[in-house]
Amino acid sequence: MTSTLHDSKDEIVGRAERQMRDHFGDSALSTRQKLALTCRILFDGGHDSGLAGQITARGKEPGTYYTQRLGLGFDEITEENLLLVDEDLNVLEGDGMPNPANRFHSWIYRAREDVNCIIHTHSLHTAALAMLEVPLVVSQMDTTPLYDDCAFLKDWPGVPVGNEEGEIISAALGDKRAILLAHHGQLVTGATVEEACNLAILIERAAQLQLLAMAAGTVRPLPPELAREAHDWTSTERRNQANFAYRARRALRAHPDCVAEGTTI
Repeated sequence: MTSTLHDSKDEIVGRAERQMRDHFGDSALSTRQKLALTCRILFDGGHDSGLAGQITARGKEPGTYYTQRLGLGFDEITEENLLLVDEDLNVLEGDGMPNPANRFHSWIYRAREDVNCIIHTHSLHTAALAMLEVPLVVSQMDTTPLYDDCAFLKDWPGVPVGNEEGEIISAALGDKRAILLAHHGQLVTGATVEEACNLAILIERAAQLQLLAMAAGTVRPLPPELAREAHDWTSTERRNQANFAYRARRALRAHPDCVAEGTTI
């Protein structure tokens, strides 16, 4: 006999959250491995734009972070060829040079102690939406982790290799987890690599959905209270871990060279 058909939504949600805490947990992957897998996930997810875009994650020492080597595409990143740099982009570990545009990541890390990973790409649909100079509109359940959590920088400040762009972008991001950059692309942040990876996939999908919907008619807004509820339900650490693990398994099957042989997820 069933015992839950008359439970309240709050009771069901609470039970599900407890079960997720029991069944999903921290990964044994290193930060380098998570970043390498994320690069392959993003490549497969339509974020490829040649050598444009950066991914970073804080290193163990304050003021340091991992990033990819300039000259390598997302589909070429491995745990071994990632660089460790300081805030001035001096290479502390690894060979090669980082992308000079990583400078604005330093500004975001300084402004946001809660951020441990940043992903910036020129993915196709976010870049197309950015050309219209309109904010991202979240109006579909799957993309609600971005509801009221995506800022918008309407004025393009130019190529982001100076400190000025770092100040502008970090200020425009504010306390949000994501931002659409007009005439440029997207940027997402996360407390973990898993969170940032999931948001990067979702912001590209949200932009694609928005463009399709705009071409067909008028995008209708979500009820704010329900959208905020969905945002919180889909933004938990355990859901991020589960979603990332699924995507990482797919990436590892397609790109076994990106991490050490024998790595399991």
